[in-house]
Amino acid sequence: MNPNQETYQSYRIPVPKEFETVFSHFYFAANTSKNNITKTLIPSFQTMLIFNFGSKALLTSKEKVEIRIGNCVVLGPVKQAFSYTLFPGTQLLIANFKADAFYRFFGRTRFLGDLTVDPDELLLDNCFHYLWQHLNKIEKVAEKVAFILNFCKPYLKSQDDIPALLSNFQSGSLNPVKSVAEQTGHSERNIQLIHKKHFGFSAKELSRYERFIKAIGFIQQLASSTGKVNWFEIIEKCGYYDQSQLIHDFKHFIHTSPKKFLKFQYDICRASGE
Repeated sequence: MNPNQETYQSYRIPVPKEFETVFSHFYFAANTSKNNITKTLIPSFQTMLIFNFGSKALLTSKEKVEIRIGNCVVLGPVKQAFSYTLFPGTQLLIANFKADAFYRFFGRTRFLGDLTVDPDELLLDNCFHYLWQHLNKIEKVAEKVAFILNFCKPYLKSQDDIPALLSNFQSGSLNPVKSVAEQTGHSERNIQLIHKKHFGFSAKELSRYERFIKAIGFIQQLASSTGKVNWFEIIEKCGYYDQSQLIHDFKHFIHTSPKKFLKFQYDICRASGE
């Protein structure tokens, strides 16, 4: 049982079908206790638009740099874990951009790592300050989400053909860059550049991340069903060469070992709410 379940509220909010190519989901987190609550967020390889409706919150990078979350910030693409601290009364509502949706919205990608930026600086406008003021007057989280979705409609651009092919690519056995290059008549190098430009990361980075997330899922599944984890089974099922490669990925993405992750998993969460 999560020891913070009565004082830390968090849940995933799905989006309507018409927005499924734009947002994967929204995520709400609130600290209803009298103490600070610190969590570690597993990387999502998504860009997040974070609204804060309460007391301050802090992001802490692996280099121990603290960044204060104001009313609204953009973070990502999130490629490595970071810690966040919710002070008593903090309420965060997070929009998780899907695939190339951030590029379609802002017309550029940001390679921020664990840094943040004011979204008004990206649009050279104060519309997000205006949006936050309206959202702050809305009490129900579902109604806040509906307001954000309606606000976004005029800003969204249609998805280009090549990013659409890349984002919808399903075959796990084929190289998406090579396949899309052959399908469109572009060079692989050009497809790689388009992938980086529109998504904020390379196809190779994404493949490594997906293998890691698959391992996370198997570890949690085995731990909950049997209480034990067969590490060699994880290595085989997730396509790792050996145990050292598995450990290397854990340290790269969440700065800890697989065994320590298993021990402290209640303090580590995913913005997906899964």
